[in-house]
Amino acid sequence: MNKLPTNRHREVVGAWAAKMAPDLPPQQVIDAFGDAFGRLWQRSRETLGDITLYAISDRVLHSASRQFCILDAVSIGDGGLELDKLRERASESDGTELLQAAQFVLAEFLTVLGKLAAEILTPALHAELAKAADVEAAATKDLQS
Repeated sequence: MNKLPTNRHREVVGAWAAKMAPDLPPQQVIDAFGDAFGRLWQRSRETLGDITLYAISDRVLHSASRQFCILDAVSIGDGGLELDKLRERASESDGTELLQAAQFVLAEFLTVLGKLAAEILTPALHAELAKAADVEAAATKDLQS
């Protein structure tokens, strides 16, 4: 059963995930997730503000943690997600499960932002996620060389 929202955001998040190595270690998945979410938060911040982003993120994390228990270790901080506790628990999960959880959170976050802002931010947010994917793909390629 696919747990991701069905929409254009899901496709963009899938493209982000597809650029990562399939056997990426959990710590690197967490780093990529943090970078991607941070980019989306920063790009949305000027338009929506921290309080709104905090509320949206809280809702998304609550929903996501019901499907992915490992996300109980994620909290929201001043600039987005706090992933330190998730890093500590990384050994409890494999990279594939973490990547699925990250995809769910990113797609849900984009979906809620899109609905809230009438999709006005969507092109810019999708572009930010594409940049994050390119950075991660380059970093993965460097590690494999």
